[in-house]
Amino acid sequence: MARRIFALAGLWSVLAFALNLLWEIAQIRLYTIWLAADRMSIAWALLHCTLGDVVIALALFALAGVLLRCADWPALRPWTGGAIVVLGAIIYTAWSEWFNVYRVASWGYTASMPMVFGIGLAPLLQWLILPPVMVGAYRRLGSALFSAKADSAHD
Repeated sequence: MARRIFALAGLWSVLAFALNLLWEIAQIRLYTIWLAADRMSIAWALLHCTLGDVVIALALFALAGVLLRCADWPALRPWTGGAIVVLGAIIYTAWSEWFNVYRVASWGYTASMPMVFGIGLAPLLQWLILPPVMVGAYRRLGSALFSAKADSAHD
């Protein structure tokens, strides 16, 4: 059972890494680091932020699993689990953006960042859009990966 949970969480993490890396690359120009840093600093920021996104996604994957009492919630309860992930991620992201931009000045926005109540719209949209995409990809890949593995285990 533990091996299966790690496999499910692993698939979720891989999807989170790939999709969030693409999103981070797309939105980097909306942050002041794009204007102020060299290429290595930008590459490090992209990796650092993407790994942070994976931690957020994995924590919310686990939270949804606990609340739903279902480790494979993306396959079995995608709407409810997806809603938990989206809601949790948006709440965390709004707090994190506010804290890091206005309290500790870890990063800043360029003038081209669209804002909602002083929070960047791009990171909010990231967590509104990517979790449903992840659930869809998980359902497609998970059924292919895990059903083929289950079939070979019975042979």
